[in-house]
Amino acid sequence: MTWDLKNDRPIYIQLVEQITLLIISGQFEAGSRLASVRDLATEARVNPNTMQKALAELERIGLVHTNRTSGRFITEDTKMIEEMKKNLAKEELKTFLEQMKQLGFTDEEIKTFIIENCSN
Repeated sequence: MTWDLKNDRPIYIQLVEQITLLIISGQFEAGSRLASVRDLATEARVNPNTMQKALAELERIGLVHTNRTSGRFITEDTKMIEEMKKNLAKEELKTFLEQMKQLGFTDEEIKTFIIENCSN
């Protein structure tokens, strides 16, 4: 996995976002076991404390849970994962529409643009 971390925002927040994306896209399957904090930190080239902070945040929001004897696991709540996926898609769409309007496109022009450029 490739970690795309920048210096413009806290690293742990970027880790939360990227792991969330891996979960909602299905690359990390519901119910699957995560690698250890140390292994994930090594892979992402971050301090283990930073990865621990990211995983704690994922646990706080319910995407990850800890089994004391077995490690950390992705939630099995596929309904929650699907809801998060839809919410993220809505946010991305809202950003896209705002940018198109800033470029001077009308609602009708945006619709036409999408139809012309996103159909198979």
